[in-house]
Amino acid sequence: MHQDLASTALAPCLPRKQQAPAATCPELANYLPLGDNELTRLMAIARPVPVAAHRRLFLDGEPADDTFLLSSGAVRTFRLLPDGRRLITAFMFEGDFLGFTVDGRYEFAAETITPARLCRIPRRRLDALLDDCPRLRNALLHFATEELRLAQDHMVLLGRKSATEKLASFLLHLARRHARDGRTTEPMQVPLPMTRGDVADHLGLTTETVSRTLTQLRATGAIDIPSLRSVTVLHPGALAALADGG
Repeated sequence: MHQDLASTALAPCLPRKQQAPAATCPELANYLPLGDNELTRLMAIARPVPVAAHRRLFLDGEPADDTFLLSSGAVRTFRLLPDGRRLITAFMFEGDFLGFTVDGRYEFAAETITPARLCRIPRRRLDALLDDCPRLRNALLHFATEELRLAQDHMVLLGRKSATEKLASFLLHLARRHARDGRTTEPMQVPLPMTRGDVADHLGLTTETVSRTLTQLRATGAIDIPSLRSVTVLHPGALAALADGG
């Protein structure tokens, strides 16, 4: 693990709800397959919230008063371990939902990595809307199920793979995440808004191991590293073989 946040003050959280602008979130239509009536009702309770980089959205254990759609930017979700180390559970990008919970409290903390725009949806009003909108309920269930699948994949990644396999798997996931059709092309420019330390805290490695392994992956010809904030996937098949231990 890389960063000890136990004694680090987080940046101020989101503005108070009454400060949110009285506007809608039309981008919801891009991510949820809803009818006009359901979409109109959802947009009526959603509010756009612009957030600067490195700002707290919510903390682990806080009341889950809101669910968020990330419509631009990047967010990291994490937990602080008892010894002060940080475990980054996921990186979230455009089109991802944050804040699903089963017990009324957030199960992790979330911070913006870059400037971001979110659609904030009050949880109580969303719950009331779900009773009347089965298509919305099914769509959000799909997002929650996908979030669970990714969490399970991450557990395997942490427990059963080498550093090379972890980094190759992580880069493949990002490449597919940023591809419109879910497939990688050759070559593909993949943005890396997170730091090497963030990647280390996500994969259970040290920052030095992440940097060294990226250099090794570049030496194989599977990737190039044009800058600290991007990777070019040159040969997805070769990268996939390395992710599988080849």
